[in-house]
Amino acid sequence: MTDDHKTACGHGHHDLHGACCGGNTDFDPGRRSTLDLLAKGGLAALLGGIPAMLPRMAQAQDDDVLRIGYLPITDATPLLVAHAKGYFEEEGIKAEQPTLMRGWSPLIEGFASGKFNLVHFLKPIPVWMRYNNNFPVKIMSWAHTNGSALVVGRHTDIADFAGLGGKQVAVPFWYSMHNIVLQYALRANGIKAVIKPQGEPIAADECNLQVLPPPEMPPALAAKKIDAYIVAEPFNALGELKAGARMLRFTGDIWKNHPCCVVCMHEEATTAKPEWTQGVMNAVVRASIYASQNKEEVAELLSKDGAGYLPAPAPVVKRAMTLYENNPDYIASGAIKHQGEFHNGRIDFQPWPYPSATKLIVEAMNETVVSGETTFLEGLDPQFVADDLVNYDYVKAALEKYPEWKNDPSVATGGDPYTREEIFEL
Repeated sequence: MTDDHKTACGHGHHDLHGACCGGNTDFDPGRRSTLDLLAKGGLAALLGGIPAMLPRMAQAQDDDVLRIGYLPITDATPLLVAHAKGYFEEEGIKAEQPTLMRGWSPLIEGFASGKFNLVHFLKPIPVWMRYNNNFPVKIMSWAHTNGSALVVGRHTDIADFAGLGGKQVAVPFWYSMHNIVLQYALRANGIKAVIKPQGEPIAADECNLQVLPPPEMPPALAAKKIDAYIVAEPFNALGELKAGARMLRFTGDIWKNHPCCVVCMHEEATTAKPEWTQGVMNAVVRASIYASQNKEEVAELLSKDGAGYLPAPAPVVKRAMTLYENNPDYIASGAIKHQGEFHNGRIDFQPWPYPSATKLIVEAMNETVVSGETTFLEGLDPQFVADDLVNYDYVKAALEKYPEWKNDPSVATGGDPYTREEIFEL
């Protein structure tokens, strides 16, 4: 992809860490090494083989209790709001209290083992799970649009993407929209993405990448262990308020109304329990609409000052959900360059999984530097993935039941709301 590319595909370190992470957690920083194992051979090696997992998955499918796993980011909003507002119960579905996880690796593990039957994943993750690991995951809807950004440390002189040359930048996972967008911007500015061991020299035309779980990013930036990070909210807002971070660019101002996290379920469950699955998706769509219409209220609800789903305080979550074009500093600094043109918010909520975006991601993953084995991407047809990975039936039925979803600013306008052109430009 080139600059101004448009494609019509079809279509206080300890205190800061406490503020990021909060209380009860399943995260162990030592487990970060499993990220490389997951990328190299994946789930079979980590969990003792796919066959060993299937009995546990089958048992979970027979259990109609909904078990949600999520990271402490605003991407999880529809799942959390659906639980908080009782939408699952209104569909006749018993839902346990959602389980907060501290990184993508343990969330993937929990989903693969059957601990969770409803999760949100960074959109490239299920591509990698299904086609690198032959794991039967299905994308059921988008969790949100936009909602991510790149922030830089105030100890740096970084003023644009070219300024990331010679710097250390954290991404939340190799298979992420964040890594795709970041590397697109680096290439457009003549900077090469590399993955080097800590301490190895970084050339002036190189940007060294590392994976960090989102809660670790603000304290790492505050301690000057990294120079910048790109991640979902509220960790950009938290970085601004608590870690001396400066907003460089919102990702939704580069890829218009992009997906980031998607709602995922086990394929077997969606096939074996269609009524139950439809009820789950009805609740998720209702929650997306509510979040779209009531961002400030939802931010308070999710924060540690409300129902406590997210460990961040209400002012941080509210900033992460609402502060965008109404902040002149973002426009003056160039963090937003398409104000009044892209018609989006800092985060928006519409559930329809546009096939054109899936195809763009598959294409972009072939250009993106990651750690581990990537041969599964060779010959992977974008149209096939869009048709095979995503289940459109349940979400479309829910959207037709709740047509207010069309009012979200990230829904395609000018005709068919289910089809759009992907716009990707710096």
